[in-house]
Amino acid sequence: MTAKWEKTGTNEGKLTFEVGTEEIKKGIDQAFDRTKKQLNVPGFRKGKVPRQIFNQMYGEEALYEDALNIVLPDAYEAAIAEAGIEPVDQPHIDVDSMEKDQPWVLNAVVTVKPEVELGEYKGVKVTKQSTRVTQKEVDEEIEKKRQDQAELVLKEDQPAEDGDTVTIDFDGSVDGEAFDGGKAENYDLVLGSNSFIPGFEDQLVGHKSGDKVDVKVTFPDDYQAENLQGKDAIFKVTVHEVKAKELPALDDEFAKDVDEDVDTLDDLKAKVKEQIKDQKKQTAEDTKENEAIQAAVDNAKIEEIPNAMVKEDVDRQVSQYLANMQQQGISPDMYFQLTGSTEDQLREQLTEGAENRVKTNLVLEAIVEAEKIEISDEEVNSEIKNLADQYGMEESAVRSALSEDMVKHDVAVKKAVDIIKDSAIEEAKSKSTKKEN
Repeated sequence: MTAKWEKTGTNEGKLTFEVGTEEIKKGIDQAFDRTKKQLNVPGFRKGKVPRQIFNQMYGEEALYEDALNIVLPDAYEAAIAEAGIEPVDQPHIDVDSMEKDQPWVLNAVVTVKPEVELGEYKGVKVTKQSTRVTQKEVDEEIEKKRQDQAELVLKEDQPAEDGDTVTIDFDGSVDGEAFDGGKAENYDLVLGSNSFIPGFEDQLVGHKSGDKVDVKVTFPDDYQAENLQGKDAIFKVTVHEVKAKELPALDDEFAKDVDEDVDTLDDLKAKVKEQIKDQKKQTAEDTKENEAIQAAVDNAKIEEIPNAMVKEDVDRQVSQYLANMQQQGISPDMYFQLTGSTEDQLREQLTEGAENRVKTNLVLEAIVEAEKIEISDEEVNSEIKNLADQYGMEESAVRSALSEDMVKHDVAVKKAVDIIKDSAIEEAKSKSTKKEN
């Protein structure tokens, strides 16, 4: 194999390479074996025409195109290995020469992985995150638990207030015509939840069980049903029940109802405080990591990111997003219907930040190379076991889905992240000062 790489642009170049005569002969033999199965030649059974007869009738050159398709993948892979380049897109390949009994010469226009000039990535400065837990935060969390324990109690002959739940029938119309989704019976609606069209819930405040109300609203201009956008509507509403939340007393019994592992309200508060503390520590650690990585990325220089890499990132993001929806029982068609969006809109949304994600991965890979990070077989096995445990899969299934090189790459990148994060220097937030006039 002879391969020559000539750079013609920032991330593009021409790869000239040869396919040797031995490889060509094997390719032509395979091409003939495939072709003869389809041939009907007088005097020979189908698929039994001799090679010599074929060459006399059609010429060996008739096999060249199929032979090239057979040998090209391996020849191209060998050429890029010899040239030491990393393509990031499908090449555009042209034939230079395909002479009989001579090596075939091919030219490929190839987009390659961009060069990364690393800047400072060790000891970058990040903002120190507070993990202090305030009494207000503890009280707010306790109140959430108290709200979760609340019971709905029927209000007899009392008007509905914000926060109450009303059970209603409603029948909506626009210009006297009913519309899809505008009618329901025995619907429970929490007033003040803003789950209905703006203004709907407000007009039920002050009404009692048995009241009939004409609720007049205007659909928002950005309402998901285009035929209703900006339209005035009337809902004929019947209030069946009004129920109010009855909150439990903040005492030891409440604490034990919420958490069977505590005996007193003070115990619950102490436990909640520790839980909030743990959450803040994890958030602080994640923020530190993200800030440190972004600093390393900002300090690096990459002249240009190939469009193919950005597109590949967006493709992957879309696939992962829809796959996550699928795991929740929501098909892509259902997701787009529920959100009133399209795949193009999702792609546009996920395109934001794609270039930075690509640059981040390139910088981390460059750090792996600079730090000469190597991954042992034991580390590969450990990562596969962790993935199997995480996704509830057999280790053999993980090995089938991921190549060893992929696992090594991911573990090495994690180590690069650790180098950046662990060496980062945390600095307290600077206090802003107001200038006096």
